[in-house]
Amino acid sequence: MAPDSSAAPLATIPAATTTVNAAAPVAAQAQCPYCGVGCGLELKPPANLASVPGAAAAEGQWTARGDRHHPSSLGQVCVKGATVGETLHHNRLTTPLWRERTDQPFTPISWERAFTLLVERIQATLASKGPQALAIYGSGQMLCEDYYLANKLLKGFLGSNNFDSNSRLCMSSAVAGYQRSLGSDGPPCCYDDLDLADLVLLIGTNTAECHPVLFQRLLKRKRKGAGPRLVVVDPRATATSDAADLHLAIRPGTDLALLCGLGHLLLERAGVDPAFVAAHTEGFAELETLWRAWDPARTAAVCGIAAADLRQLAEWWLQASAALSLWSMGVNQSREGTATVAGICNLHLVSGQIGRPGAGPFSLTGQPNAMGGREVGGLAQLLPGYRAVADPEHRAAVERHWGLAPGSIAPQSGLSAWQQIEAMERGELDLWWVVASNPLVSLPSLDRVRAALARCPLVVLSEAYAGTETEAVAHLVLPAAQWSEKEGVMVNSERRVTLCHAFRQPPGEARPDWAVFAELGRRLGFVEPFSFVSAAEVYAEFVALTAGRLCDSSGLSHQLLAEHGPQQWPFPAGTAPGGGQARLYTDHRFPTPSGRARLWADLPLGLAEPPDAAYPLVLTVGRVLGHWHTMTRTAHVARVGKAHPEPLLEVHPMDAARVALADGALARVRSRRGAITAKVRLSERIRPGSVFLPMHWGAAQGELACEANRLMHELGCPISKQPELKGAAVTLAPA
Repeated sequence: MAPDSSAAPLATIPAATTTVNAAAPVAAQAQCPYCGVGCGLELKPPANLASVPGAAAAEGQWTARGDRHHPSSLGQVCVKGATVGETLHHNRLTTPLWRERTDQPFTPISWERAFTLLVERIQATLASKGPQALAIYGSGQMLCEDYYLANKLLKGFLGSNNFDSNSRLCMSSAVAGYQRSLGSDGPPCCYDDLDLADLVLLIGTNTAECHPVLFQRLLKRKRKGAGPRLVVVDPRATATSDAADLHLAIRPGTDLALLCGLGHLLLERAGVDPAFVAAHTEGFAELETLWRAWDPARTAAVCGIAAADLRQLAEWWLQASAALSLWSMGVNQSREGTATVAGICNLHLVSGQIGRPGAGPFSLTGQPNAMGGREVGGLAQLLPGYRAVADPEHRAAVERHWGLAPGSIAPQSGLSAWQQIEAMERGELDLWWVVASNPLVSLPSLDRVRAALARCPLVVLSEAYAGTETEAVAHLVLPAAQWSEKEGVMVNSERRVTLCHAFRQPPGEARPDWAVFAELGRRLGFVEPFSFVSAAEVYAEFVALTAGRLCDSSGLSHQLLAEHGPQQWPFPAGTAPGGGQARLYTDHRFPTPSGRARLWADLPLGLAEPPDAAYPLVLTVGRVLGHWHTMTRTAHVARVGKAHPEPLLEVHPMDAARVALADGALARVRSRRGAITAKVRLSERIRPGSVFLPMHWGAAQGELACEANRLMHELGCPISKQPELKGAAVTLAPA
């Protein structure tokens, strides 16, 4: 897209600012910035703030409590949300930083200099290599407005679809699975279904620690004796399985095999709804053939469980008037992640357990705005409004909305997260811009990642916190205003849209990400298309682009959300407040060419890197209750640090005895990609042959550093491009 040389000069566009009341409110409302549950928070200002007009961000500490009026959480909050006020002013970046080489110290620079560096690099790259040499790696921490303008600039006006995000590591298999099975992304369920289901299958999710407020909702019902039955599928015993009526401790990588075995028993026991299958699905004959081959004996042998337990699960599924499946990273982060999501959908479709209260396949997202990112096109194959880059009609619709000439948006999907790393290895990327993420902890095969980044001429980091592992490999660091310091929208796992208010001034020169992308767009010559002066204007342009789509949010605005509180989409123009749709597919019509859902007969394959004689154990990684991702926030919370003082390697006593490892000893954990040292915790709560490490402690944690993802391989799902971060072959030895 050529610059708009006829547009008004840059000086006529006011700079975007964050407006905060000088007299702070009694409490400010926002969605919690941690997991995808999307709990409502009330933030109370420090006592001295109301008397200090224009108070600086570092003065005093805000305190958080659950917002009883937020319909997703009803006042409940976990330890992370309760202590988020303690994270707002620690260790903040306040000015742009620059260095030509990463072995040099940073020098503070002005925003003017920062924009000049960006414009010069982008223009030079477009002239020499073309738009494919530009890439952005975003985050489910970005607000919808941030996501939208980054995508508009890169995919629309610069001609590169290389916008991907850490959601590729989180829920891209859920996106692909919903699209394949149901015709579109979008969880069909809502949180009220947790109160209505009489069977809840928790597969590949440690909900008690990763989505604790939702899990407490289930426990509250059980304590009252009102059900539901809980079945947990996880190689580890966790706080989630402790509350289960049945725990299936399957071998890592056998989730899809288990689902096929369950399907076999549904066929055997007349658990298929033939009328629903005939009227609303296609592909049943192929699926039936696959399921017939997975009898209980074969399934039990492959999964490493008792056939009687599989039969018990089948019996409860048959008895359930409303069956609900919840899953997260244990399903998504897999070589067969998309196939496993389809396997879950298969079970609900053949038994008619979808589109009605208490029933359905429900993906729990890991990040606070991962859902919103999906809606605005925040993956390399997507465009806003649940559109696909590869669809010419979808590209044309977005081009018209953005005022672009036909053909401006490239017809090929951009580079996914790992493909961006591979492109840097080949010297094909001139600019890699990381926004609100810390991939030098969260990506797999970290040594390979570091080597790849060393070949990129300009690595840019937009970040709120100083000293992250990704900052260590960056050339240009831009200080970001985070969620408490800018107005914007987040969307949680049940499609609930919340307006997050700005209740603090950004520290120093920190700016909202959307405002940075708007300013850069204007400086590149695209003045009119990026002439936004408020996040509300950005959101209005985005929701207009969703009209008529499954994720229709065209009736929403910052004003409506401010006046009436969080709303669920679909919310078309003209919808009354509170009139959003709680469940999708209640008419059993699906957004596919035939109007029918698709059943998929995917053959179970197992782990991409199975254990062998040289590497006999399977390493899986995950979270602990108190910490969040790479600890950029939670490392500064004393209460969390006391609860989780160090990373511990969970090892079954049988596996530890083979290599003479005692409880509390240091072990050397080695994979084909490297080795790390970790303290051992002997536990019979993990399956023999498997070991577990939390993923939070990266290199920036000093003596506590334990880079679990250095050991993980980059192989993943061929459809979703999501790496298999739940299984790598390793060996142990005393350190």
